[in-house]
Amino acid sequence: MKSVELLAPAKNLEIAIAAINSGADAIYIGAQSFGARKNAPNPLSDIEKLVNYAHKFYVKIHVVINTILNDSELSEAVTLINKLYDIGVDAIIVQDMGLIEMAAEGKLPPIQLHASTQCNNRTLEKAKFFEEVGVSRVILARELSVDKISEICNSVSCEVETFIHGALCVSYSGQCYFSYANGGRSANRGECAQPCRKKYSLIDANGKVILKDKYLLSLKDFNASKSIAKLINCGVKSFKIEGRLKDINYVKNVVAYYNILINEYANRVSSGKVFLDFEPNVDKTFNRGYTDYFLNGRGQCFNFLSPKSRGEKLGKIKRIFHNYFEIDAKLNPQDGVCYISDGEMKGFLVNKVEGNKVYPNKMEGLKSGLLLYRNFDSSFEKALSISKTVRKIKVDFTLRDRKLTAKDEDNNVVFLDIPKGETPNNLEKLKSNITTQLSKTGDSDFYTGNISIRDESIPFLPVSKINELRRQILSLLMDERLKNYKRIAQKHIKYAKFPEEKMDYRANVYNKMAMEFYQKCQCEVSEMALESQVKIPSNIELMRTKHCLKFASGMCGKPCGKLYLQDVKGKKYPLGFDCKNCEMVVYSP
Repeated sequence: MKSVELLAPAKNLEIAIAAINSGADAIYIGAQSFGARKNAPNPLSDIEKLVNYAHKFYVKIHVVINTILNDSELSEAVTLINKLYDIGVDAIIVQDMGLIEMAAEGKLPPIQLHASTQCNNRTLEKAKFFEEVGVSRVILARELSVDKISEICNSVSCEVETFIHGALCVSYSGQCYFSYANGGRSANRGECAQPCRKKYSLIDANGKVILKDKYLLSLKDFNASKSIAKLINCGVKSFKIEGRLKDINYVKNVVAYYNILINEYANRVSSGKVFLDFEPNVDKTFNRGYTDYFLNGRGQCFNFLSPKSRGEKLGKIKRIFHNYFEIDAKLNPQDGVCYISDGEMKGFLVNKVEGNKVYPNKMEGLKSGLLLYRNFDSSFEKALSISKTVRKIKVDFTLRDRKLTAKDEDNNVVFLDIPKGETPNNLEKLKSNITTQLSKTGDSDFYTGNISIRDESIPFLPVSKINELRRQILSLLMDERLKNYKRIAQKHIKYAKFPEEKMDYRANVYNKMAMEFYQKCQCEVSEMALESQVKIPSNIELMRTKHCLKFASGMCGKPCGKLYLQDVKGKKYPLGFDCKNCEMVVYSP
């Protein structure tokens, strides 16, 4: 079987450790600055602690520096990358071509560089470009089909990473200027205000309302679980879960779920076995309803009714009474339940449950036949909160010729000599004691696999001495593991011909070094990044998306004239439709 990586998000050190314990092979996390999630910073001291913990399991740490940088920030980012390299970080996820230029000039340490999905990696040509430049990994756009992902994997030698779960940006990543145009908060600077999760109306040139006050740009959440086997066969190396702002229970649950799933189809690139004490279920965690997006063709990827979590489907209310209702579903006190009424998501808390009788904190809007969803499972959340899930590395012990040997699952080996001593009165009982005590790895990072005792000359060892030997040899084994951990160096970065000869503000050039890089790659960039402009020009592309409102409203292939997206304040955004490529464009007013 192929060996693959499950890559988990982490807002902070605590969540990162929980993700590792739940089965992640790698973690991506923000440093104190320059990450695409500005509200998820971490001090270097915490990242160093994380590296030290992760490397015990041969888990890798990727730090995100995936925003565009101005000239002064670029030098700060280089200083930060050097510090991250010094504390053992394995890779940097980058968007700004200025950093690639710095690497080409030899001004970065030999740390692996991954081309962020913010680089707009949605074509074979773009993936090949980054392969020729020499980056270690390309992170693909979420919009790609299984066939396109397969084509890319089979055409490049660098590693390929793809998203498999979490929130979806409606725009192509790195190509969204909607938030910046609506208040100056740039997605490319880690400050997205998520205007795509707000209400809009779809109107025509005459002002006729086609869809009124709906969440027209809000997508469901991504769930590629049914396509994992296909993606592994495609050659995808890393499977990424979105969610650097998600809480610890979300991360535990989703990572544990995909850890189990991926183990059915592939080997893993890190070590250790997860001892899980809860049953993961992604339907019970935050989700807006699920979609596999465009992995297997166009489907219903949108949810116009609410951008909030819908959770798991429960069923319909059977009968309604004065202060309770009946439903064939198991609910618990303090569960959160939601439903759609009058085109809006509404909800209630469960106060009491008696069999199939449910007593909510309010009865308003409830009726027989109403479909309910549970978006907060109090019992499940409690199980996650008190979970003591751990991850341990298998170790086999051999005792022979008065030498105790420990060998882990990665073939790291250490040994201890057992000094001469008194002959035991009962050799078989001594062997039994040794077996029992070597099996007790306690709160160490190891669990015992096989124990082989092939020694008739063992001196008498009291239980305390056996325990001391076990602790000593496991400590030596962990030291040996860490000594043998190898970071893979970034190969030399060079220049290659960019797929496009000319680019505008959508090249996201925000510093001189990025401009220089494009020039050396034979691409003429006509203007600096939109974020460098105070006033947004009219009729420029703010967003390009595979989500199409003509398709969603049943007008695909039909003439309909000019259409507009109108916000609640009356501002109108012209829409364009590239039907050949099945894309919608949102323009500035």
